[in-house]
Amino acid sequence: MSGKIDPQLFTHTGQATHHESCPQCGHELVIRHGKRGPFLGCSQYPDCDYIKPLHQNDGHIIKALGVPCSECGHELVLRQGRYGMFIGCSHYPECHHIESIDGASEDEAKVEFVCPECGDGHLIERKNRFGKMFYACSGYPKCKFAVNLPPVEGTCQACGFGLLVEKKTATGIKHQCANRQCGHYQSNDGDE
Repeated sequence: MSGKIDPQLFTHTGQATHHESCPQCGHELVIRHGKRGPFLGCSQYPDCDYIKPLHQNDGHIIKALGVPCSECGHELVLRQGRYGMFIGCSHYPECHHIESIDGASEDEAKVEFVCPECGDGHLIERKNRFGKMFYACSGYPKCKFAVNLPPVEGTCQACGFGLLVEKKTATGIKHQCANRQCGHYQSNDGDE
């Protein structure tokens, strides 16, 4: 090997090629960089807008675990998703059973609060891609209600919304209305 970089690895504009053809137009795919990292895009952009993730974060299976799913009996598998690794049923999408890596199932992570927005779902404790906890409706994607602070039983004195959240302030713990349009603070004993 001579130590020179093969010029065939790059297009005439200096973009790295991938030696794969675009399924939409047949031209070569190139490696591009975006705010979420590298991805493959058609070399004919903007005439062709085909893009494809360079790395899989789509819930693909990494390893079979040899443990039966508590809901359907199929094998549980370790998957890589957009927000990290998780344990899920190998029979997805027929079975939606999911567990966190520490072994707590989604059902066990539920916070026993009925969703104040739709009234059908329950609030479930979840982690975002940065590892921070939030509480979202189990009816997602139909209901998109979510709060970043721990939910607390109670009704807002200002607007009547059926859920409060616990917020730590410099003066102590306060309860705040979970309705973002209101945001009313009330003390823990219900006084303003």
